Parts: sequence; C-alpha cells; structure tokens
Amino acid sequence: MDGWDEETMRAVVRVCDGATPEEAFDIASAGAWLAFDAGVRNPDDRPWLFTRPHGEPERPAPTLLDRLRGRGGPRAAPPASPPPPPPAVALCHPDGRVREAALDAVRTAPELRPLLVVRCADWVAPVRGKARALLAGLPGDALFPLAGLILRLARRDRGDFARTLLEDALRAAPAAGVLALTSAPDRATYRLAYRIAVDRGLLAPTELAAVAATCGDVTLQDLCAEAAVAAVGPGGAAGPDGAAVLERLLAARPPRVRSAGVTALRRAGRHGDAEPFLADRSAVVRACARYVLRQGGVDPLPLYRELCAAPATHPAAAAGLGECGDRATDAGALWALVEHPVPTVRLHAISGLRALDVVVRERLTPLLDDPSPPWCGRRPGRCCRRPPGFRSTCCANGVRPRGRARCGWRRTGCCGRRGGSGLRSPGTGDALPGVHRRAGRGGSPGVRRWAVRSRSGGAPPPSAVRSGACADHW
Repeated sequence: MDGWDEETMRAVVRVCDGATPEEAFDIASAGAWLAFDAGVRNPDDRPWLFTRPHGEPERPAPTLLDRLRGRGGPRAAPPASPPPPPPAVALCHPDGRVREAALDAVRTAPELRPLLVVRCADWVAPVRGKARALLAGLPGDALFPLAGLILRLARRDRGDFARTLLEDALRAAPAAGVLALTSAPDRATYRLAYRIAVDRGLLAPTELAAVAATCGDVTLQDLCAEAAVAAVGPGGAAGPDGAAVLERLLAARPPRVRSAGVTALRRAGRHGDAEPFLADRSAVVRACARYVLRQGGVDPLPLYRELCAAPATHPAAAAGLGECGDRATDAGALWALVEHPVPTVRLHAISGLRALDVVVRERLTPLLDDPSPPWCGRRPGRCCRRPPGFRSTCCANGVRPRGRARCGWRRTGCCGRRGGSGLRSPGTGDALPGVHRRAGRGGSPGVRRWAVRSRSGGAPPPSAVRSGACADHW
C-alpha cells in the first residue's frame, strides 16, 4: 500500500474521524503501517488534516472599503484551538514536537507499538531517542509480532537499533518463541528465525535436512544444508540420525542441496556412494561427484565412458563426459550420441560438445527442427554464434504446427518470416495468436513492436535485422 494511493488516504481519513488502526487498515502488514505513516506526514492536498474545528464561525475577509478606512473587517470571535489529533495520527504528524509528545500514549496503547518502531528510525534526534528508550523497555517477546516491520525498517539509515534489539531478544528467548517465527509469512522474518535457530542449535540435523530439501527459498536451502552437513563427522555420521541426514540431502530435488549432500560423502568416508551422481541432471552435482571420487582415488573419466555405453539409462552422462573428457578421444562418442533416438541424450550430448569446444554448426543445424519436448524449452542455437546470412529452417517453413512454431521462437528468438508467415496455423493461414503473444514478450522493444505489427504484414525494424531476430538472420 503506497503512501499516496486511495486506500491509504481512506485509512488516514478514517483514523482522523476516530476509527482505530485495526478498523482502518491491515495492521498485520508492515507495508500498511509505513504507508499510513507516509500518508499522514505528507500533508499536500490533504485538507482533512488541517480543517477548521467544527462549530467555529468563518471569519469574512475584509472588503475594499474596510481596508481604505483602516479597518480589518467585522471582528470575529477568537478561533478555538483545534482538537488534538488521534494518537495514531499524532505519532506520524509532520511536526516533530507533536510526534515526540505523542510517544507517551504508546505506554498504555500496545496497538500503537508498530508506530513506536517507526519512530525509532525517525530523522529527528529527540523523537528517535525517546522512541528507542521506550522500545528498549519492552519485554523481548513483545518484539516478535513486530519482527516484519522491524526488519523492513532496518533497511533505513537509522533502522538498525530495533533490529539489534530483536536479534538479542531471539537469542535469549525460549525455543518455542523462535521456532514459531520460522513459520512466519514474511521472508525476512523466517530467514532471521532460522538463522538464530541454527546458531542456537534448536533444530535437529534431520529437521534441517528436511527444511533444505523441501523449502523453495534458496537462502534457507544453503543455510540448512550446510548446518545439516556439519553434523556429519569424519569416518561416519555424528549421532544416530547421521545416515538419514545424508540420504535426505542426496534425495532432494534442489541441485544445491544434492550437491551439499554429495560433498558430505567425503567427510563421511563414503567416496564410492558419489558414483551414481556422476550422471546427475545438474552440472553442479556432477562436479561435486567427480571431486569426491577423485578425493577417494577414483578417476571419473573411465566411469563416464562406461555410462555413455548405455546412454538411455544415464542421459546426463554425455554432458559429464564432455566436462572431464579428452577432446581427441571422446568427441567422436559425443557426436554419435547427437543422433541418439532419446531426446534428452541428444540434449546432453550437445552440452558435452560445448564443454569440449568441438561444436560444428553445420552438423547441429538439423536439430533446430527437432519437435521433441526436451528441446522446446532450450535453445540449441546457443551452442554457436549466429552466422550472417544463415536462415533457420524452422523459420523458413510457411505452414507449421503450433508446437513447432513455439519451438522456433524459443530456439532462435525469431517470431517468423516477414509478414508473420512463420507463425501460421496449418490449413487456415491465420496467425497463431498465442505464439504472437509469446513473441511480443521477448526481445528488444523494437522486436516486440514488430511482433505485433507482423500480423498485418509490418516490416521488421532495423534493430531486429541487425540483431538477427528476423528470418534473414538467425
């Protein structure tokens, strides 16, 4: 919620009219509190903040005759003092003296503590000092509901005080309070909670391995995987659950977690268990497996050659062979795998050829029209530079199925021949709208505009011709 949007303005008006913050906006959102603070502190075009008190008579302006006679017009009753603003508005008032005086209301109003946290990063030193003294006097567990706001304000120049208090409170709090924050919806909050829990040893190695294997946050994956690996000692696993920790890491879906598990095999003395990961789908995991085997005195190259003898069972072995193979000896085997009937084998064989730097563009050209699903999400054209004057056959065909049209766009960055004939549906001559939409989202702005105009026969821009994003250049 932005400090200038209509939702914020409605919230500020409601609080000025006597509503509580809980009734006006979502008090669980750190962004809502910051937007409310910004909305009150910026009084431009906000007449509801400086209105005349209700019942005060309007004083008429002096007329020209009154000014000539030296009079100021009819006398009016002295203006009544405006009513004090609500505490929530006073804590965000543009005047620093008003904000400083309003801090006393927080002692008896716990629902205003989020604004107390905001004032701890105030730009006025007296306001900031008083707010910090009040926040430091709160019990540690009172800061946990404010963790999301505290961590967001920590990005400001004067926002580190509240973060330090929160970290100290988490390190001294009972384990239940810290573990409760690990399930917080705010990313910064649960990351800090996990970091404190790992430092204090509040999570078992099996729990850390489970979090690393199932969490989608890569920061937590690294944190928990490294902490779980630390429980594996030389010669075996420390504790009865050490083997279960390694198995959980090795079976994880994220490659960075599997690579941590493979590396931990060396500390556990299980070098031979890294051999199945030589053909892992991730290059990082394959590199870790080769490292562990070499540390155990095993050369991975002969193993790769054996795996490539049955490539359908281990498709990624072709990529691993290129990563550690010999250019003169193994290039021929990889070129033979380029013709393999299994699409994933062909894909990894090209990756191996790139690793060996033995790519021949003319031999890979027929693969641009490969309609198999593993190829649709890749760009074999990345294996080599775009030669001038080279035309892709996938863009030269006038009538193409929808799937192959999409493949052509993904592989070459091309949205069809001039006039959009490369994106025509078979038998109808109509342009494929879905492919045009995908084409319009990629490339430079000029190419995107051409993708829209191509349905009506528009010519490609010069930038598209120079960059090879049209049919004349791949």
